[in-house]
Amino acid sequence: MDNPAVTKPIRRPIFALDAVVHVLQRTGLLNDAQVDEIAQTGKRRASALRRNYKTRESDHPYVSPIEIIAAFGFPSKNPRRKTLEEDEICEAFSRATKIPFVKIDPLKLDARSVCTIVSKPFARKNLFAPVRIVGDVVTVAMVNPFDKTTIHELEDVTGYQIKPVLAIRAEILKTINEIFAFEHSLIKAEKLRSNVPDLGNLEQLVDLASGREIEASNQHIVNAVDLLFQYAYDQRASDIHIEPKRTHAEVRLRIDGRLHVTHSIPKHVYPSIVSRIKILSRLDIAEKRKPQDGRIKTKFHDTEIELRISSVPMAFGEKLVIRIFDPTLLMQELGGLGILPEQLAVLKRCLSHPHGIILLTGPTGSGKTTTLYSALRFLSNPEVNITTIEDPIEMVFEPFNQIAVQSQVGLTFATALRNVLRQDPDIIMVGEIRDRETAEYAIQAALTGHLVLSTLHTNTAAGAISRLRDLGIEPFLLASTLIGVIAQRLLRKVCRGCDQPASISPEAGRLIGIDVSAIDVSRIRLGDGCEACRHTGYSGRSAIMEILEVTDSTRTLIRDGADDKQIETAARRAGAAPLLETAVRKLLDGQTTIEEIFRVVPLHHPPA
Repeated sequence: MDNPAVTKPIRRPIFALDAVVHVLQRTGLLNDAQVDEIAQTGKRRASALRRNYKTRESDHPYVSPIEIIAAFGFPSKNPRRKTLEEDEICEAFSRATKIPFVKIDPLKLDARSVCTIVSKPFARKNLFAPVRIVGDVVTVAMVNPFDKTTIHELEDVTGYQIKPVLAIRAEILKTINEIFAFEHSLIKAEKLRSNVPDLGNLEQLVDLASGREIEASNQHIVNAVDLLFQYAYDQRASDIHIEPKRTHAEVRLRIDGRLHVTHSIPKHVYPSIVSRIKILSRLDIAEKRKPQDGRIKTKFHDTEIELRISSVPMAFGEKLVIRIFDPTLLMQELGGLGILPEQLAVLKRCLSHPHGIILLTGPTGSGKTTTLYSALRFLSNPEVNITTIEDPIEMVFEPFNQIAVQSQVGLTFATALRNVLRQDPDIIMVGEIRDRETAEYAIQAALTGHLVLSTLHTNTAAGAISRLRDLGIEPFLLASTLIGVIAQRLLRKVCRGCDQPASISPEAGRLIGIDVSAIDVSRIRLGDGCEACRHTGYSGRSAIMEILEVTDSTRTLIRDGADDKQIETAARRAGAAPLLETAVRKLLDGQTTIEEIFRVVPLHHPPA
């Protein structure tokens, strides 16, 4: 008989609270005082979290020790953070125990493959998300990777071998609610679709079988479109591209100026997705041969968002591009644009003029609209009448009087501008000067006491003056009315979550006009790539500007018909910094990289 006085020591599970705390104490992430506080009040924290996590799918949701420790809000050991958060705890625990930890990157998730193996309710109830399939092994992100019951049940249901990895609850639920829900909606919609000829595909071999198209009002289609918009907004996308291919349609999101492939839509479902979006934007769903433009106003997270829709017929069907106008980004304070303090002072000085013309130049996507709207917001008050003429209206803003150009009924920039002058305006914004007639009316408006803001598509600030001369505007009129010209670009910013010290070679320095050996390069940074920035090393964008303020000497040169080079030289003598110089200042301040400068800023001697 066993001696009852001899008992075997109880072995605590590795994912019990005290075991995890012990591991983190060994790594130095928690100190003795924090360990004592967790021991005393950990159960109360767990109960509070359990009440907070309570859901319809589970009356008593699981609370992991990682979440309990994070709830205390202890100071972080990471100088970039204030408090100890779940991902930092997971990383330390993973390093100490060799248990894999993943941060789910939705842009790299093969959602179509992984979402077919389990249902959304089952995944949500058990707090897991399949993230990768390789052969007969499925990697499953779990809040509790030691939940043997769920793992065995998954293996029985799917027939796959399950490889559990540690993940954060919020990322798992976000993946289930957005990515998986979108794919499940497509799959369910696809099942409703019979074999119907694809009339938009010029290469389609038509099977003359009867069938019907899914209604655009079908709940699965409605859900898919709603989830796609929500996902794009959460990813900070500026544009959604839905592009028809031979066998499928591809969804790409433009984030920080670069496109990322995110979803694949079955070809049979794609026409219904297009129809749903066209219905929401009040476009003609029967017209598939002509380009169409529309807009949708919706709400995400209590913020009203404008979506601008463009439909163009392609070889395999209609391509949709959806531009997302977030008012928190489009309508910023002038100081929030990221321009240099001395340039901000010059810009405000130009805007303080009672009449004249201010021009913005730069390629498509260089942030001209944001700068224009921010300038108008700076000028807006109840005492002035601000009227805008746009094609189309980028974002409806109530304090402005906004006119949408409609060429089909004869309402062009020129005709709108001519009639606006009878509306007693103080400030006029013309979306773009495209022709001589519009330019002449803009000059007339400036001569008759109005402040006019507009854009031109030129590469440099001085180039805008030559462009207006080419349109037939007399040099003496330009000299009399022009206040300033702003050339603008957007540079991606180094991600602050993964930035590391970096260096630049003497050759690269020479190309951007600096002597590396003679300046302080200690603050130069480079993003190493992390989940927060989708392993790009960049997060967000900042404006760089070249502001050519028209001084007396510049005005004389314009009147005398001087060329771009002479005007630029005079502007430099007056203190105007060129685009490259402002970009280099951001580089030396650790805000961007030399590769980004080479990509965006026009150089006289670009790298090979």
